[in-house]
Amino acid sequence: MSSPLICYRESDIESYTVARANEIRVWQQVAFLDPNSHYTDALKDAADFGIRYVLVGIAEDIGPRANCGLGGATEGWKAFLKRFLNIASNQFLDAGKVLLLGEIDCRDLQQAADLIKSGEADELKTLRDLCELLDQRVSEVLTAIFKAGLEPIVIGGGHNNAYGIINGLNRARQQKVNAINFDPHADFRPLEGRHSGNGFSYAHQHKLLAHYHVIGMHEQKNNQHILNGLHEANAGYTSYQDILVRRKLNLTTACKQALLDFDTRLPLGVEVDVDAISGVPVSAFTNCGFTANDAEHFVHLAASEKHVAYLHLCEAAPGNHPLGMAQGMNEAGQVLSALVCSYLQARQARLAVS
Repeated sequence: MSSPLICYRESDIESYTVARANEIRVWQQVAFLDPNSHYTDALKDAADFGIRYVLVGIAEDIGPRANCGLGGATEGWKAFLKRFLNIASNQFLDAGKVLLLGEIDCRDLQQAADLIKSGEADELKTLRDLCELLDQRVSEVLTAIFKAGLEPIVIGGGHNNAYGIINGLNRARQQKVNAINFDPHADFRPLEGRHSGNGFSYAHQHKLLAHYHVIGMHEQKNNQHILNGLHEANAGYTSYQDILVRRKLNLTTACKQALLDFDTRLPLGVEVDVDAISGVPVSAFTNCGFTANDAEHFVHLAASEKHVAYLHLCEAAPGNHPLGMAQGMNEAGQVLSALVCSYLQARQARLAVS
């Protein structure tokens, strides 16, 4: 593999787009890289021309399956593109500073993973080895994006990719990274080989992570070893039960309190595992979660912080919708697009007052 990135051209998205008279849609406004330059140089040129945000996809389900979970996260990126590219670009959302970069090239890794059909120990090890190779590719591409001074919006695949993003940011900035995660799972499982459930514990072990906080962590979806690991890492969490069951505090207060604990001299990553949202087709489906509006509000509050460096949306698995793939693509695409819009609007508003 010569490059870890599949760069898109406008022709690559034609099958996703629809035009309508008297409307300007996002696909008509987003930029593409110069195909005649290496992507690392082209990203720097894009920043010089005023690009600020970079959309990049990861079409894989290696990490969730390596965590003994369901597949299907390969389709989240496609679901997002079909919806997001066709929304209006207007006074509320200017897509002129958005670059549609493309996707991490993990086709060979995914093909190898697709040959694995059971959860036997040796096959789990193979999946985890493939996940580690994916980490390297994610980190390489994200390092280039961050070095160019751009903000990536990473969509698709499992939550395992948080590690590669954090590693790329650390390499580019030579700083530890803060992360706030909207997720019922802390993803702080043991260092047993890479998968979607231990991206943050590996980041902590490798001294990439400064402070970490989980919003909406479910008290019955995290074992005591995970809770002990969070305590030892001096990480924080606000539980789903405290917010929505016991009603000790509302979501706004929980987010604002958590954000106060971060050192603003360090970059902050905004993480959303969409399995926090009730009814969304994901790798770990739930009916006991937050609403899509709650997730949008979380993204808005976090993205309003000056030191935010990226948005990561993961675990959408459209094929796991009970009504089938078509309905799953529609609903997952709608939720992912709404979260990206919330991020972009918050960042644009923040930039306007900076």
